[in-house]
Amino acid sequence: MLFRSGVLSDSSPIHLHPSVEEAIRGGSPVVALESTIISHGLPRPENIRVAREIESIVAANGATPATIAILDGEIYVGLTNDQLESIANRDDVVKASVRDLPVVLARSGTATTTVAATSIIAQRVGIEVFATGGLGGVHRQARETWDESADLTTLGNTPITIVCSGVKSILDVGATLERLETLNICLVGYRTERFPGFYLADSGHPMGWQVTEPSEIADIMAARQRLDLNSALIVANPISPEHELDPDLHDATLNEGLRLASEQHITGKDVTPFLLDHFHRATHGASLEANAALIIANAGLAARIACARASDTL
Repeated sequence: MLFRSGVLSDSSPIHLHPSVEEAIRGGSPVVALESTIISHGLPRPENIRVAREIESIVAANGATPATIAILDGEIYVGLTNDQLESIANRDDVVKASVRDLPVVLARSGTATTTVAATSIIAQRVGIEVFATGGLGGVHRQARETWDESADLTTLGNTPITIVCSGVKSILDVGATLERLETLNICLVGYRTERFPGFYLADSGHPMGWQVTEPSEIADIMAARQRLDLNSALIVANPISPEHELDPDLHDATLNEGLRLASEQHITGKDVTPFLLDHFHRATHGASLEANAALIIANAGLAARIACARASDTL
C-alpha cells in the first residue's frame, strides 16, 4: 500500500507496518531508518543488537520507527522482529540503491536499502524525517573514476530531512560539500559550526548554518515546504567526543585501508563495506563502537525533530 498525497493505493509493492500506517494516517511522528547498516555496515551479532537499539531510541523519544527493507520482492516500511532477524542473518541479502529497486523486485529478491533508496521510499509514503549514520558522497580519486554515490543526486530531488554525522570520512569530504551546494541541498549543523566526518566530529570543513533546537529544524522544514522545494535538508550531527576515534589512528587506518583497496582492486559500491570492515579490524572494534554510537544518537535527534514537526502541523 502506498500513500501519495493522502491517497492510499493498493497496487504498490510497498507495505506499511500497522504501527507505521497508523502513525502516518494520524499525523504522528515517524522516523525512517535504513537497513544497509544491518546487513553490510555491522558484523553479526552486533548488527541486530544495534538495529533494535536504534528502533528503541526512536520510540523512547516519541516517534514510530520505520526500518525499510525489501524481502522476497516486496518493500516493507517498518519491520517485524522476524523480518529484522532475517535481514540481519541471511547471506543472500544484497545492497540496493534506487537503480537496483526494479531488478530486486522483479526477481523477488531480498535487499537492504541505501540512503538513496530509503529516502525515495520514505518520501513516497509520507515520512518526512530519516536517520542514518553517514551519507555517501564523492569518492577519493573521483577525477579518474567518476565514482560518486547516488545518495547525492537522489537527495537533490527528494524533499526529506536526513539526520546524519556528515559523510563517511573515507570519502572526499570537500568535493562532496561542493556537490551538495551544486545540487541545492540545504545543510545545517546541529550545535556545531564544523561539518562532521563520521568517525570524527570535525572533518576540517566549516558550515554556513547552525541550529540548536529541533524546533528550528521543524521551522526550516516548514519553510522548505512553503517554497515547494524538492531537495533534501541535511542535519549534520557530530559524533560525541567520548565516542570519536583518535584522529591519528583514524588517518593511519584510512590510509592503510585505501592502499589495500587499491591493491585488491576493490571498486564501486564494494569500497565502503571493505573500508568499514578494515576500520573495524584495524581499530580492534573502536570504529564499530563509534558507528553504533553515532547512529543511535542520530536516531534520537531525528525522533525529536519528527515530534517538533508533527506538533507544527497539527
